[in-house]
Order: sequence, then C-alpha cells, then structure tokens
Amino acid sequence: MARKVIIVGSGPSGLTAAIYAARAKLEPLVFAGEAGGRGGTPPGGQLMITTDVENYPGFPQGIMGPQLMVNFREQAERFGADVRDEDVSEIDFDASPFRVTVGGETHEAQALIISTGARPRLLGLEKEDTLMGHGLSTCATCDGAFFQNREMMVIGGGDSAVEEALFLTRFASKVILVHRRDELRASKIMADRLLAHEKVEVVWNHNLVDMLANDAGKIRAAVIEHAETSERTEREVAAIFYAIGHIPNTQLFEGKLDMDENRYLVTKPGSTRTNIEGVFAAGDVADHVYRQAITASGTGCMAAIDCERWLESVGS
Repeated sequence: MARKVIIVGSGPSGLTAAIYAARAKLEPLVFAGEAGGRGGTPPGGQLMITTDVENYPGFPQGIMGPQLMVNFREQAERFGADVRDEDVSEIDFDASPFRVTVGGETHEAQALIISTGARPRLLGLEKEDTLMGHGLSTCATCDGAFFQNREMMVIGGGDSAVEEALFLTRFASKVILVHRRDELRASKIMADRLLAHEKVEVVWNHNLVDMLANDAGKIRAAVIEHAETSERTEREVAAIFYAIGHIPNTQLFEGKLDMDENRYLVTKPGSTRTNIEGVFAAGDVADHVYRQAITASGTGCMAAIDCERWLESVGS
C-alpha cells in the first residue's frame, strides 16, 4: 500500500517536514541518507558537521549542530515518522503513485518532499582526491582539532569561510584566509570579528592553485597565485579547508524536476511546489540565497503543509 508521503533527505528541512507531516497523521517515511552517501552529506545534513549553532531561536546559550539534529529526529519519531538512514537510488516521477527505489526495494507514495540539501564545492585541483583527508578538508569542525598549534589555511570569503576560520583559531597557531577578491562577501559583523582576530591573516586577491605533500603524503604547503600578477607564493600549512560554496544534491532529478542554471530545484512562487504535481522541495536543495538552518526548517514546514493540503485536494 502506498504511503501518503515520502521525504527524501533529512537535515532541518526534511526533519521539520517530517514533524509537521507526522503530526498531521500522514505517517511519513523519511530516507535520511547514508553516511558517506549522496555527495558525503551525512544523515541530518550539514549541521551534523557543525559545532556551535548560536543563531537558531530557542537556544540562548547556543547548541551543538549534531545535538540539534538529534533533537529534530527524536521529535519527528515521537509523532510517528519512520526515519531510515538509507539512500534513494531512483525515483519514478511518471508512476502514480510515485515509486522510490532504495537498496533494491521499491516504496510507493502519493506525494514526495525533496530535501536532499547541498554538498561542499571543490576547486578541481589535481591533488584534491589524494590529499582529501590528508590535510585537505571541507569541514573545519570535523578535522580542525587534528592540527593543534599549527598553521592552517581557509579558502573562501563568505560567511561560511569566515565561520570556519574563526572556529579554527581555537586550535591553530595561525589561520590564513585566502580570498580571490579584495573584500569579504561575509556579513559585516562576521567580517569585523575575523579581521580583528589576532590569529588570523587575510591574503587578498589570491587563488589556491596547488598543494604540496610531504613524504607521508600529507599537506605541507599551499601554493597561492595573485589574481592579477600571477605571482605564486608557497605557504607552509598543515591543513587546507575549503569553504567556497555548495552544489545542490539534485542529480537524482536531472531531466525530471525543473532546475535553475546552478541546478537548484525551482519551486513555484510563494510555495514549495515543483513542476510535478505532488512533489515539493524544501531546504538547501532549492535555496541558493539564505542556506540557513532556520530558513531550511521554515521551508520544511511549508512543504509539509503544502503537501497536506494537496493530498486533501486530490482526495487522499
């Protein structure tokens, strides 16, 4: 028998949708994803690799990202959501009800909520594959503590890069932030905090072009290049952290759901509806502007309500 709704992906959007859908007695089935699956985004989304969350309402002293997501999941399960740490391999959007394939097993649902999130963007340098996990990382929270009292480098200039750099100051002897422009894109309060920090050096108008390894196969230096003069400089660092944006996890939906030029899902104005009736999108998979936990949660709530109303409209 077909489920009323299947939620693909977790994080603040998927689990908020699960909370609302479960409370509405829709008995949602949630495929949260596998650790290491779908672009490396873990079950619970990117907050699972975040430390202090200071801007989520209701936690005046802050809360650790993983704990916040544990709370989300427990709340969804309390109301009857069936949350499984499995990856979806295929969705048949032409079938009625929709058919969702997971590990060789097929599940049917009258409606779908897509909340697959986004994954960190890489630079495409030749040595990324070999040095990832050997001094190269996309997660300061995960790996910063491995490089106590050593110099580290962060690539980027937005809020994420600034947040990563400030976090690393807890461990590093020095943090070098390399940005390709001559001013930060981060919010003023974050930028001011970074620029005032005694452990931080900002290198303007430079790009990371190479990484050098030691005899043990771990990063020993970064090669950066001036954006205008092309002059190259070698900087000795123990670790390099990318914070240069994200790629939406939409590969499952190519040619099926409408996307913008950056492959984010497109929703109809004022709603979470996609181009296919009964399919809704929430969170970072459809948001290239805000990308915050609170906005993801908000669209998860919207998606569940849109889904409930749509099911009622079609008599389900």
